[in-house]
Amino acid sequence: MATLIKENVIKVLKTVYDPEIPVNIWDLGLIYDIIIDDAQVVIKMTFTSPTCPMMEELLQQVHDVVTDISGGRNVQIELVWDPPWDLTRMSDEARIELDLTEQGW
Repeated sequence: MATLIKENVIKVLKTVYDPEIPVNIWDLGLIYDIIIDDAQVVIKMTFTSPTCPMMEELLQQVHDVVTDISGGRNVQIELVWDPPWDLTRMSDEARIELDLTEQGW
């Protein structure tokens, strides 16, 4: 089985965007953990709100892009709500893109 490194998973996760926010899910801070072993890839992620209308579609997109590079591993997406998402999880680039710099929030 081909070696799969976390950086490659992050790279494909950065191609998934919340359609309501012009920032990818990695920079939004929605990915809490990536666990890779010989049999599977587990992505622990959250959303900005439990009522996100695009939740199912985004979960499927994450599953699909990671499956494409998984080297045959099972891909499991775990939706977590603890700790709750907040603005501090966003990258500096995402905060700048959304004008959420310290002066803006």
